[in-house]
Amino acid sequence: MSTTTASTARTREAMNRLPLRWVVSDAMALTWRNLLRYVRLPTLLVFSTIQPVMFVLLFRFVFGGAIKLPVPGLPYVDFLMPGIFVQTVIFGSTQTGVGLAEDLSGGMIERFRSLPMARSAVLAGRTLSDTVRNLFVVLLMTGVGMLVGFRFHGGFPSAVAALLLAVLFGLAFSWISALIGLAAGNVEAAQAGSFIWIFPLVFASSAFVPVSSMPGWLQGWAKINPVTITIDALRGLCLGGQTAKALQGGSTASYVLGTLAWLTGILLVFVPLAVRRYRRST
Repeated sequence: MSTTTASTARTREAMNRLPLRWVVSDAMALTWRNLLRYVRLPTLLVFSTIQPVMFVLLFRFVFGGAIKLPVPGLPYVDFLMPGIFVQTVIFGSTQTGVGLAEDLSGGMIERFRSLPMARSAVLAGRTLSDTVRNLFVVLLMTGVGMLVGFRFHGGFPSAVAALLLAVLFGLAFSWISALIGLAAGNVEAAQAGSFIWIFPLVFASSAFVPVSSMPGWLQGWAKINPVTITIDALRGLCLGGQTAKALQGGSTASYVLGTLAWLTGILLVFVPLAVRRYRRST
């Protein structure tokens, strides 16, 4: 009897809160819950940082000497790191779908549905926690890159803008991953389904080689690829205007605006789709 009364009181208290405040507080609670997993299971964070570190070392010291850049004197590591930042956040966004699929198959989301909480808080909490993790990994990659010779040439504000733009791009892709994870329903399918569409986007882009070095039929795709546009925006911010324009042939502002347009479009499409799928799945 006391349990029922307490539950009713909590429900009434939740319903009496302002809707926006309710959604925000619930989302923050679930964000904190997801972040605590990395404290209790630090191997999750360790393994998610090993792969991008390996890519930095592999391309910097193994493949970097064989890749020719169209700008004489530009160190390959300065060309590489913006691509690594974008690759890191995109690969990191797959954890959103995997985590949701794990909660869905384990019955955790059903428990969330029984609580007086905003339904959107589950998705918002997951994407926000993965964005925080992506921010940590991007900062770590920045340190690793600087240890192997990477430098920001556009000034401190441009460097901060580049890192924030990369993290926001990862947030947008987390919503795509959320939809895939909810549709897959189990961890194995969610993990396999995530990398099927990520690999063509990342590796058929300007992440590791100039687009001009690709076959003509592939250049058409690479130039409109949102990953390429975002990487070019980051390169413009990291390298400085003149070097970036000589390398890419366009202004940094145009690439930044193109990235923001892609971010907006992805969020407008996939946030409603993910929320709708979440309601149908539970």
